[in-house]
Amino acid sequence: MPLVTVLATGGTIASRADVRGGATAQDSGAALVGRLDLPPGIEVRVRDVVRVGGFRMTLDRVHGLARAVATELRDESVAGVVVAHGTDTIEESAYFLDLFHADARPVVVTGAQRAADAPDSDGPRNLADAITAAAAPATRGLGVLIGFGGRLFPARGTLKTHTLAADTFANQSGGPLGWVHGGQVEIVTAPRRRPALDLAAFDPTGVRVDVAPCYPDADATALRAFADAGARGVVLEATGAGNANPAICVAVAELTAAGVVVVTSTRVAAGPVTPIYGDGGGVDLVAAGAVPSGLLRPSQARMLLAALLGLHRDADVVRRALLEHAYG
Repeated sequence: MPLVTVLATGGTIASRADVRGGATAQDSGAALVGRLDLPPGIEVRVRDVVRVGGFRMTLDRVHGLARAVATELRDESVAGVVVAHGTDTIEESAYFLDLFHADARPVVVTGAQRAADAPDSDGPRNLADAITAAAAPATRGLGVLIGFGGRLFPARGTLKTHTLAADTFANQSGGPLGWVHGGQVEIVTAPRRRPALDLAAFDPTGVRVDVAPCYPDADATALRAFADAGARGVVLEATGAGNANPAICVAVAELTAAGVVVVTSTRVAAGPVTPIYGDGGGVDLVAAGAVPSGLLRPSQARMLLAALLGLHRDADVVRRALLEHAYG
């Protein structure tokens, strides 16, 4: 009988209205699992890691979650791990976990868009499907997955696309890998994965990475403020294929010279970041030292940059590693 560990972190799936009127994460992992009609033939054990809304996750908490996953997978009787998580930042946490995931056994991250006390909560079905997927031989070797609405997505490139809709996750670059239906798991494609980073070597101390938006009339105020606050990395949420303006390009060159790593992503939902334009566009950003993020959007580009800065103190090493992950 396969054993699946459920790691609970809070989120909407564990949330109920409190006396002040706002929903807060209240249910334990045992309470989440206790409501399920568990898939037959699967043993489940539960561990609470944190109990917060997804919007309260931090790099330290995600690092702790990654260590909790690694601890569970040291038990060879575990077939897979499920993470119950707030949907606001599933895309960050799942991708961070995937960057450090070196085991063939699956990790499936799931959650809910409707709270635990909603009459039509989607949490129980999503959690039951995630447990089914984590126990299935078909998901071995696929890395960290996001399981939601009966579909299974790769962590890399999968983003939350709607604030309220139950079917909120999508991967604009590759679509889902498969689905769960009627207790069965079907996988139709596999993601391309890079070798895992070394979790034991990761140190989040002093790793600050900020995101700076680009827009008409944007100047370098935010970039310089982030650097002054101690940022070791900044992700530009650029326009189009990765464009800004001359003032921001000047600031990028200044930050690069000071040892701050700048990554160019985009606010556009799909397509690669590609240097095409001068006059403050992507060509000038690259010349100033910015590293294009490929298909990664700002939320996941930030997690990659934070992971690499927690492993390497040399900014040039980080820039090379960024290019390998973005385009390798």
